[in-house]
Amino acid sequence: MTGTDNSPNGAGAPDVRIREMRWWDIGPVLELERELFPHDAWSKGLFWSELAHARGANANRRYVVAQTPDGIVGYAGLAVIDGTGDVQTIAVDQGYWGTGLGARLLSELLRTATAFECREVLLEVRVDNTRAQRLYERFGFEPVGIRRGYYQPGNVDALVMRMIPASEPSGASASSDAADSEQGTPHGSQG
Repeated sequence: MTGTDNSPNGAGAPDVRIREMRWWDIGPVLELERELFPHDAWSKGLFWSELAHARGANANRRYVVAQTPDGIVGYAGLAVIDGTGDVQTIAVDQGYWGTGLGARLLSELLRTATAFECREVLLEVRVDNTRAQRLYERFGFEPVGIRRGYYQPGNVDALVMRMIPASEPSGASASSDAADSEQGTPHGSQG
């Protein structure tokens, strides 16, 4: 999927629909996951486990996919525990970087955090991924700490960022030049 030629240029990704991730999406999501994060890609079992916590009366996860007529071009997930949301993953096909799709996925996660009545939302981002950091800052995330050697291989530090959700995510209109690929808490990123 990387390098998709039909991605829109500039004003966003209007041909992309964001919807709930379902079990039948795991295959295409894994394909994109392995392209974007070859050294620390999530396993099929981890995605199954996360989705198992996304439905039912005790659901505390929300995973979404970004889909075009040609397939899945992005995905994102949020876990909620004791009033704290944790961005688990945000990933966008490289052919859609710069279209604002990462901002749309993050907006969806922040709406979910508000629905879950989260008091705060946390995420980790590679210290060398300044594009992603700028995106998160536009949404109101602020640095709160460093996790040394968090991302492997390479022993790259993670910047921990935090925001307090408002009724509507403040970065909902964030510009599309932001980073559209970032992996969250359970494993690192190449991005």
